[in-house]
Amino acid sequence: MRSLTAPTLDDILAARERLKGVTLRTPLVRLNAEGVAAEVWLKLENLQPIGSFKLRGAANAMRLAGPEKLRDGVYTASAGNMAQGVAWSARELGIPATVIVPDHAPATKLAAIERLGGKLMKVPFDRWWQVMEEHSYPGLDGLFVHPVADRAVMAGNGTVALEILEDLPDVDTVLVPCGGGGLSSGIAAALAALRPEARVFGCEVETAAPLSVSFAAGSRQTVEYRPSFVDGIGGKSILPEMWPIVSSLLAGALVVSLEQVAAAVRLLAERHRVIAEGAGATPLAVALAGVPEARKVVCVISGGNLDTAKLCAILDGRMP
Repeated sequence: MRSLTAPTLDDILAARERLKGVTLRTPLVRLNAEGVAAEVWLKLENLQPIGSFKLRGAANAMRLAGPEKLRDGVYTASAGNMAQGVAWSARELGIPATVIVPDHAPATKLAAIERLGGKLMKVPFDRWWQVMEEHSYPGLDGLFVHPVADRAVMAGNGTVALEILEDLPDVDTVLVPCGGGGLSSGIAAALAALRPEARVFGCEVETAAPLSVSFAAGSRQTVEYRPSFVDGIGGKSILPEMWPIVSSLLAGALVVSLEQVAAAVRLLAERHRVIAEGAGATPLAVALAGVPEARKVVCVISGGNLDTAKLCAILDGRMP
């Protein structure tokens, strides 16, 4: 198994300095909804320049790597949002970027990658997952920026927690979408150092919930993956190098249905005029379902890159 450790607070503070002028300090907004027991806040990472938090990790990793390692460009494996983060950062640095995407990746995200100058390489889902596991793809030159299992990426993601604590110092629960665990681990690493009493939960959808199954079993497990409109999170398993990190930092995993996620997408649009993709709305779906002993809750709305047709279906009360 590859050796990987969580970022330290110093890593995260250094990432924040590195990202000044690159990423947006996103707002924390109180949820406008009735019948919710806890005080719920929304961390709007969908407002980043690429519509997703992924810019934080991608930009930090690439700027930390330096010109020599970036000489031949960069590549990544991503369903869409990390791809945009890498492509956006590569364009800013004047280097080429290639993105390996699974064949079910949504059109909105693919169009955005190309708009940012990234070169697309579509592969079947299993081959894409293999790239995630192996951290490389034969024949491609340049620096591979892993979307999850990279300490610099996690450190960039952890800057979200610094902003949350500045705006809501007494937060007790943070709900984070969990695919590979890079965002939740970065946030949890910062909170462990600055507010250890705050709990961080990974949020999953029922069609792909390896983290909850792994927590229940006490060891890393593999599950069946079913594609859905919630494309930004979920996979067959948690990567082996990530399991020790997420299992030690997170308080657990919480799972919701596709219907609950769609309802959260609709609520965000109707009450806040906020467009969230499925992954981004999953923490809110969890908060609406109720989290035991949670009083002040932050939902990380991780991204807003949702296909227009899918958004229209959800707003019309249909399942995309």
